[in-house]
Formats: sequence, structure tokens, C-alpha cells
Amino acid sequence: MTVSEKEQWQQANGRVPAHDNGGSSSLPPPVGHESSLMAPFQTHGRYRRILVFFGGVILQIVWWDLLVARLPLAGDWVRRRRPWRMRTVSRRFRGLALEMGGVMIKLGQFLSARVDVLPPEVTDELKGLQDEVPSEPTWRILAVLGAELPDYERRFARIEETPLAAASLGQAHRAWLQTSHGLQPVVIKIQRPDIEHVVRTDLDALRVVARWTMRYKPIRRRANVPALLEEFSRTLWEELDYEAEAANAERFATMYADSSRVYIPAVFRQHSTKRVIVLENVEAIKITDVAGMQAVGIDPKQVAETLLDTYFQQIFQEGFFHADPHPGNLFVQPREDLPWGISENGEGPKLARPFWLIFVDFGMIGHVPDLIGGNLRKVLVSVVQKDGRQLTEAYANLGFFLPDADLDRISQAQTVILERIWGRSLLELARPDPQEVQELGREFRDLLFEFPIQVPQDFIYLGRAVGMVSGLVSQLDEEINPWHFFEKYGEALLKEQQAQVFTMSTAWEAIRPYFTTPSRVQRLLAMAEQGQLRVQSDREMLKRYDKIEKRIGQLGWSILGAASILSATLLYLQRNKKEPPQE
Repeated sequence: MTVSEKEQWQQANGRVPAHDNGGSSSLPPPVGHESSLMAPFQTHGRYRRILVFFGGVILQIVWWDLLVARLPLAGDWVRRRRPWRMRTVSRRFRGLALEMGGVMIKLGQFLSARVDVLPPEVTDELKGLQDEVPSEPTWRILAVLGAELPDYERRFARIEETPLAAASLGQAHRAWLQTSHGLQPVVIKIQRPDIEHVVRTDLDALRVVARWTMRYKPIRRRANVPALLEEFSRTLWEELDYEAEAANAERFATMYADSSRVYIPAVFRQHSTKRVIVLENVEAIKITDVAGMQAVGIDPKQVAETLLDTYFQQIFQEGFFHADPHPGNLFVQPREDLPWGISENGEGPKLARPFWLIFVDFGMIGHVPDLIGGNLRKVLVSVVQKDGRQLTEAYANLGFFLPDADLDRISQAQTVILERIWGRSLLELARPDPQEVQELGREFRDLLFEFPIQVPQDFIYLGRAVGMVSGLVSQLDEEINPWHFFEKYGEALLKEQQAQVFTMSTAWEAIRPYFTTPSRVQRLLAMAEQGQLRVQSDREMLKRYDKIEKRIGQLGWSILGAASILSATLLYLQRNKKEPPQE
């Protein structure tokens, strides 16, 4: 901001420059004036610019890929040039996002993390949006803080002018909270001025773009883009509710209260509002800083294992996961409270140093509903058992296949792929053998041609989180074996299912006579035991006995089948213990 601009603002609001004890910037204007302070996040013309940009992208795709590509001798040239066109469009979108901010940056960050579904030409160009978000002038951010906490100067001894981090929806500043025990280092996260109006404008424009994309049949057949956008919109509005974020942080703190590896920063609720949240300052080594970890004796491979283990637990056990695990939200801190071994000559570490894996920013949280969670657990168990049919059934229940998909053929492909990739490291999975890929392509050419896959709207954040975690883990230890975690959690689920079977069997045995045998027969058995039974049979009674015999026979076959399944499961688990997967 220029000097004249700041003077105009001070004159308009009757304020003079002032600094708090730590030298933070000038006081904010009165409550209600912050809506006039929008600068980089102007809403004027946003709606039109978004429509013009995406309309141009759609017309370009129609021209090159649907029209020119069908001309004689032009198809191969158009396909060869497609990566260049995608990179160019992604670069233009990145520039637009940095200029407009708001939802455009959030959308770019979301797309940059989808390395599992988008080509590198797109993700490589957009990944810089994770760290390139332009910051808001501090005096404008403090205007929002003053509107939410008019007495913030009394609460905080100092607020740093230079932002600790700038995000698409808010901004974080280091601060020191005044407490009865002295100064408490904290981080204040404050929303950008008038960001709610910006978000509403951007989403309205993107809804129009979503309807445009549904006019293209291949997209319409495989994805409900408006529904996906509504899921994106719902999570975005949740991110703007800092009271909900505080509740999320407290739930994570409860989940990991007894953990020796995961640390969640404390929330200072009494200093937080819907637009301001104050958290314990837990700055540490960035999770991608491998050299920094090694310098203090932390083994990056152990960090990779902890991160992967944590996400398996969040997704498959808790059904509640951190949906934004980008490098700026994960830190590693050496534990000062635990001893660690040093070599005898004192020149270097002998044992890996204990550490905390720290999560921050709990605005974007994913939930796994019971129905989805049950099928996800079924996916996990079927992967452990290399059961392509069960895996296909679980994916079908989750909505990953088109209604006319050939599930039998997909099951065959799943079984073959599971057998081939089992036990491979992340590096091997990321760099498959081209010859093997060609062989699979020839074998299942019909599936590749039909491509019976669709995108369920409930999985846009789960897929994003899994893709981001996979990328982080591969940076920390590209040789890590993810199948160990599949086995660990898959076997736990199998044991849980076994326990449920045994519990149900025990209960059934206790009540079975009262459901499968008529009360009259119960009396007959009691009389027979006491020697008081006189048999007087007729056809009707013989028919009843015949029905009872059949029902008992059916029960016997059911018990025999259950015993066979349990025996096979136990044998499978025992074999896995004796014969670990080959890497």
C-alpha cells in the first residue's frame, strides 16, 4: 500500500498510526469498515473473467481435439501437441489464480495435488500455487482482527507484521499471547477481508462452467461435475468457519492424546472467533526437508512410515482424516523429552532420534460415512487376500463403475494386477515396466477401450489426500513397502470380523433351541430326560419332526460353512506370518 492510500484510510476513519508493544502495524478501522478494504481480491469483474477464461479453454478443446483432430493427416500432430497445449493452459490459469486469488488459488491447489488423475503437464505447472499465494497487507488483515477482537492489543503482547504464511482464504502471523504464566508463542490465522463475497462470486461462475462441461458426453457419462463442484463448495465454506476448524483440531487432539509420534497444537478458544483462530506455535522442520531431519538425527524413513500409518488409521479406523496434507501443513520436531543414543566417540547419532509428526491447519477435513467406510474396509481386506472379485464388488458399491460395466471382466483384471504388483515398493509402483504395461494393455484391451470408470463425488478429497500422502512418502523413502500397512490393517480387520463371528456364534448357540425348536418339543425333551415320555405318533407329528430335522440340518451346514471360512482365513494369516511378501 502506498503512503497516500494509507493516509486516506486514516483520514476516512479518524485514526492515527499506532504500534503495539511488539511493533505490529497500525490499528484497524472500526467494525464494519473492513468490507471496503479489498485490494487484490476485488470482486468487480471476477464473474466475467472466470467465464471468459474457461469458455476459451473449452472452445480450444473443441477446436483441436474434436474438430481438427478428425481431419486427415492431422490427428497424430494434434495428439503430439496436446501436452504443450495443456501446459500452456495450466500456465495461463496459474497466472489468473495468482492475480485473482480466492477460489481460483484454492482450485489450482486442489488440481495440483491430483497427480493420480491429472497429467504432469497440469500438476507441474500448478504445484507452485501451494507456496506462491500473495500476502495481504498486514494493516488490512489487522482490520479483520480488530473487527473480531476489538481488544486484541490487550490480548497479544506482539504480532509480527511479516506473515508466517499466506493462504487463499486467510493469512497466518506469529504472535505472543499474554497469559498468567507469561508470554505464549502462538499463530493467529485471520481471514482475508471480504473473502466470503469473493468465494460466493467465484463459485457462482464455476457453477456455470460446470454446466457447460456436462454438454460433453464422455464427461457427462463418467462424472457429475456440478455435484463434484458442490462437494468442493461445501468443504470450502467449512474452511471459512474457524469455529469448526477449532472443533476439528480438538477432535484430532483427542484422537492422538496418547500417541508417542503424532502431536496436535492446542487451540486457544477464548481468543478465537468464526474468522480468527489462535493456535499454539509448533513451527518445526518441514516434512519435505530431508536434510534438516538428518541433521538433527531423525530418520526420514521412520517419518514416512509414521505418516503412512497415521493415514491408514485415520481413514480405516477413525473415518475422519486431515484432507490437506501438503508440505506446509506437516512438520517434524525432535523430541527433547526422550533420550536417544549417541555413538561412543560422540561424532554422530547411533540411533534414530525420536520425533513428533505435527499436523496444522484443520480447516479441510474429510469424513468417511459408515456405508463408505464398510466398503473401504472391504477394499483393504480384498487387497490383502488378493481377491479381485471382492475388490470389484467393493468398488462397485462405492460407485466407481458405470452401470453397464462388465464386473466379471473387471474382476479378472483386478486379480491379475494384484498378483503382479503385490510387494512392490512405491518407486516400483511409480515406475512400472513398460513391457508389463503393454502386456496388460493387450490382455485387457477391451476394458481400456470401454473405460467403464466414473468419479464418485464423495471421493474427491479422499483421493486428493491419498495422492498427496503418497507423494510425500515417496520423497521421504521411495523404497518403502506400502503393502506392509495393507497387511497390518487388513489382518486387524479380519481378526475383528473373526471376533464378531465367534461372538455371534456363541450368542446363537445360547438362544438357538428357543428359535429352531418348537416349545412343544422342548417339553417333550424335558419329559424324556425325566423318564415321563410316552410316544404316540401320527402323520402330523411325523411331518413336524421332519421339518425340525431339516432345519437342524440347515443349521449344521451353516455352521460347517462358517467353520470352513474361518479355517481358510486363519490358514491364510498363518501363511502370511511364515512367508512374508516378496519385494
